[in-house]
Amino acid sequence: MTGAAVNPVPAGEGFTLERTYLVGIGGAGMNAIARILADRGLAVAGSDAKGSHVVTGLVARGVKAAIGHHAENLDLLEGGPTAVVISTAIRPDNPEVVEARRRGIPVVRRASALAALMDSHRNVCVAGTHGKTSTTSMLTVALQHAGVDPSFAIGGELNESGTGAHHGTGDIFIAEADESDGSFLAYSPHGAIITNLEPDHLDHHGTAEAYAAVFDQFVERIGPGGFLVACVDDPGVVALLDRVPFAGRVVRYGTDPSADVRIDAIGPRGHGSAATVTVNAGFGAALEDPAVTVELVLQVPGAHMVRNATAALAAGLALGLTAEAMLSGLASYTGVRRRFEFKGRVAGVGVYDDYAHHPTEVRAQILAARGVVPEGGRLVVAFQPHLYSRTLSFAAEFAAALAESDVLVLLDIYGAREVPQPGVTGQVIIDELPAGTEVVFVPSYGAVASTLAGLTRPGDVVITMGAGDVTMIGPELLRLLAPIDESALDSGDAGSPEGGHP
Repeated sequence: MTGAAVNPVPAGEGFTLERTYLVGIGGAGMNAIARILADRGLAVAGSDAKGSHVVTGLVARGVKAAIGHHAENLDLLEGGPTAVVISTAIRPDNPEVVEARRRGIPVVRRASALAALMDSHRNVCVAGTHGKTSTTSMLTVALQHAGVDPSFAIGGELNESGTGAHHGTGDIFIAEADESDGSFLAYSPHGAIITNLEPDHLDHHGTAEAYAAVFDQFVERIGPGGFLVACVDDPGVVALLDRVPFAGRVVRYGTDPSADVRIDAIGPRGHGSAATVTVNAGFGAALEDPAVTVELVLQVPGAHMVRNATAALAAGLALGLTAEAMLSGLASYTGVRRRFEFKGRVAGVGVYDDYAHHPTEVRAQILAARGVVPEGGRLVVAFQPHLYSRTLSFAAEFAAALAESDVLVLLDIYGAREVPQPGVTGQVIIDELPAGTEVVFVPSYGAVASTLAGLTRPGDVVITMGAGDVTMIGPELLRLLAPIDESALDSGDAGSPEGGHP
């Protein structure tokens, strides 16, 4: 697909994206849609509660933006919107939503709008409980490096381009598929990746069985002639493959002997990682032998990142690219903002930030971080639980994962969309910690940075971790560690394993 044209009327949906208004346009998912629409030459406007560099960047691309939500903002688009796009975070009583319904303008979920953008592309949707953003990003960067110009929509900003969305000239569209509210069932993928499957977002789905069921339905939406890349190291994914009679091509990956793209060995490589991978016949270009063994080299650490990269490799092969091209592209990947993002190193203390907010993610990132802790140093984790329901449901699992740190600084819960639950605080995790765990509970957000500054020492590595505003702690900690020498703060590419890692 080339040029700026897009079919503005997705069949059967009853709306057009010819003039689109996005409520909450500064959000990660919403600004991706705005960016792609604008790059396709369509009229775009929207609003956000506050200004940001993201909104400023959209305005520079010709998007009309308002700060604050008001009914009259819909008039920013000449002729009025043909669709008003919302996410699940937008309440029904939002004044712009109320006005859109009064005017008879279709109010469309973000996933439906993204599905319309992917129409007529070979779209690959990346799903799973963990690793979606990193896997989507790895696949995107590898395809770009291989000379393909895919469109993409990712829930994070690539270090390489500084953006999470792009309108490409090629016929491939890569998208992160969010299962949290089941909205990924709006997609009809040509190909899909499922990285793993274990209970999460039970505040919406209710039960583990209901959560797994939406993945079954997602697989059933893969189009004729499509493919599914599935991690056979994950029990939830294996159970899904047993349940769902998928008629398309299944590409299995992982360390399990049954894998079509099999990880044989994983080890550190500098500040990154490396693995030997065996690719069975039928993948890539001109593989004459029954199988070929290749070397996968990454600039990011951790066995979980190797698995994500192997998923991207498998998807690239299924799309018709060569193993050589994909491996070269994956070697160039430097990370995504808030995925073990390097913030700086001051007074001998390295500071990182990570989005992990589920016990499995927390454990995986803590184990990966061990690879950058100098001899004699400690791994200090400042963790902010996300959602009262998730914290209560997985308190024991969080405790077991966080106990892998040398020192734990525990913040109170970031409630996000939930109202506080009586008696549910960060203490519920502390109550489950193994005896002997070194932990400091800091319920006051304003005291976290100073607490960290007081307990860290040269050689330590600090990770601020969670899906809330804990991400703001790292820069403050760096300032407290070096209040005079501001030049010591890192200003290079966030997340890059080069230039300044301890």
